[in-house]
Amino acid sequence: MSRRVVITGLGVAAPNGVGIAAFSHALKNGISGIRHDKQLEELQFSCQIAGKPEISEELKSKYFTELELRGFNSTGILYGVIAGMEAWENAGLPIENNEEPDWDSGTVFGSGTSGIDKFRESIYKIDELQTRRLGSTVVAQTMNSGISAYLGGKLGLGNQVTTNSSACATGTEAIIMAYERIQSGQAKRILAGSTSDSGPYIWAGFDALRVCSSKFNDKPEQGSRPMSVTASGFVPASGAGALVIEDLESALERGVEIYAEILGGNVNSGGQRGNGSMTAPNSSAVQQCIKKAIQNSGISADDIEAINGHLTATAKDSLEIENWTKALNRKGTDFPYINSLKSMTGHCLSAAGSIESIAAVLQLYEGFVFGNTNCEDLHPEISAHINSSKIPLQTIDCKPNIIAKASFGFGDVNACVIFKKFQK
Repeated sequence: MSRRVVITGLGVAAPNGVGIAAFSHALKNGISGIRHDKQLEELQFSCQIAGKPEISEELKSKYFTELELRGFNSTGILYGVIAGMEAWENAGLPIENNEEPDWDSGTVFGSGTSGIDKFRESIYKIDELQTRRLGSTVVAQTMNSGISAYLGGKLGLGNQVTTNSSACATGTEAIIMAYERIQSGQAKRILAGSTSDSGPYIWAGFDALRVCSSKFNDKPEQGSRPMSVTASGFVPASGAGALVIEDLESALERGVEIYAEILGGNVNSGGQRGNGSMTAPNSSAVQQCIKKAIQNSGISADDIEAINGHLTATAKDSLEIENWTKALNRKGTDFPYINSLKSMTGHCLSAAGSIESIAAVLQLYEGFVFGNTNCEDLHPEISAHINSSKIPLQTIDCKPNIIAKASFGFGDVNACVIFKKFQK
């Protein structure tokens, strides 16, 4: 018998809300987390706006000891620990200091580049012949699996503790990996999520590629414009999202709140063949990823009521919509509602998939579809495929039952997961 897999905990550090309550409020009210970034201006970036979670010293000290914070300089680990610990507590799970690890619980927590500011700081010290003064936590802060190692230690996790990395598809892929491990009976629960460092050393490459928004430096909140004819590139952002993914039997036994069910998903690659490349998606692979996710979930394309897209506010938005219409064989007014969280947060890179999945789950749990900000001037190539009524500008009070979430990343990699409102 196939195990049912559910979500019992949520945690988030997003540019427009740290903590689930603040994030949910921002979603429903179209609140942007994109602000002018003084450092980007000083470094003469073309794009001088960004989305960064605002973390108070009080919140830091809730999850890190004074000793841990000494010499600590990894924003990705900071965001990931805050989101991960919130999700764990939100799931009603204890943080115990037992001698034995928790064999039933693990984490799959993705990242892109870990501790880049710590790397930079260390490189300067090494060049100045100060290697002995690097401190004892440089390795933990800069290794790619630093985030899962930190969470594994704080929570005493004894099951799989690992970090995946698949560019912008990382977070969605982590959720699917966790789902598969639980479904196969190898774990009772997995803390799944992803995180992304913030700052110029992460974002500079994208600015150099000229894929970032540079026309709205004086109007930050209008800078991220997915599906809009005036979209001029993505706004760089950062943060972390975390979900406690659990065997239904275990969740019912614990008597905890269930936010949604995961029906299935799919991960694939376009192999950088056809119209795919390092930076562009292979359309046939995108369509196959969506179709396989639907098939693996045991539903039909007609069952999908809303989509949380990847939709970055680049020239590829209209191609993504076209791929959805072909994969679902639905267009015009028959198309599901579709939205992009990036209109409010910017593109959180390796953290995007997990933060956006939380947005998808909250819509199911609380019964709404959030609006797309900055999309009053819908791109005509998009309206040629789907009716504008399917791209809400304000939050719609409805009760979606099934939402598809997809992420597409550099390297021509794709991930799609199907969430359903929980019913016993």
